[in-house]
Amino acid sequence: MGNAKSGALSKEILEELKMSTRYSEEELCRWYESFQRQCPDGRISRAEFEKIYGTFFPNSDPKGYARHVFRSFDTNDDGTLDFREYIIALHLTSSGKTHLKLEWAFSLFDVDRNGEVSKSEVLEIITAIFKMIPPEEQKMLPEDENSPQKRADKLWAYF
Repeated sequence: MGNAKSGALSKEILEELKMSTRYSEEELCRWYESFQRQCPDGRISRAEFEKIYGTFFPNSDPKGYARHVFRSFDTNDDGTLDFREYIIALHLTSSGKTHLKLEWAFSLFDVDRNGEVSKSEVLEIITAIFKMIPPEEQKMLPEDENSPQKRADKLWAYF
């Protein structure tokens, strides 16, 4: 990843990220310093990712959804996110081009990574999302979307 002795971001990774994201060299270096402070070994495990995700949803259960998001970002399937995967994920979800966001969304829903999205995979993701919605907010959803099954059926019919 970076230079192991100095902890610096390698020129190759820096150039790749500058070309594939909207981030400047200065921004990438700041992100890298922050990443290194939080992850001194240069990687985020799935458990750490789930814990971080949990801080954003303290009154719900985001673990299942975080697991799916992590899987979709772990492009080399090694069970961790390195800085490159982390920045690409950040870029895709915050400012990436529409077609890249659609590719990411597809990878999120393609739970078994077989290149196809099934209705059961849609239900699995929607169920994980519902666990992040407080029950009182779920009660305010439209009748045709107030359960994971109904929302998945509606989404499936749309596609």
